[in-house]
Amino acid sequence: MQDTPITINLRYFAVLRDQRGVADEVLSTDATTPRALYQELAATYNFTLPVDRIGVAIGDEFVALDQSLKNGDNVTFIPPVAGG
Repeated sequence: MQDTPITINLRYFAVLRDQRGVADEVLSTDATTPRALYQELAATYNFTLPVDRIGVAIGDEFVALDQSLKNGDNVTFIPPVAGG
């Protein structure tokens, strides 16, 4: 955990957007990684996908779930997508 909360700009796609009920939001959090942030959100909003099935981007780049978060990051959670 961090000493003080940071503000994160979040974006959700597909099933996560449906489960959350919004596509975007701004959130204050003590999470230090996307993994911890997703786990916090999953507990709050009852997301059904396990963290290991989620992709994450900070800004325009895909990153590891254990990447450090910083104040003002734009975080996008991306569930697996079926298609063909």
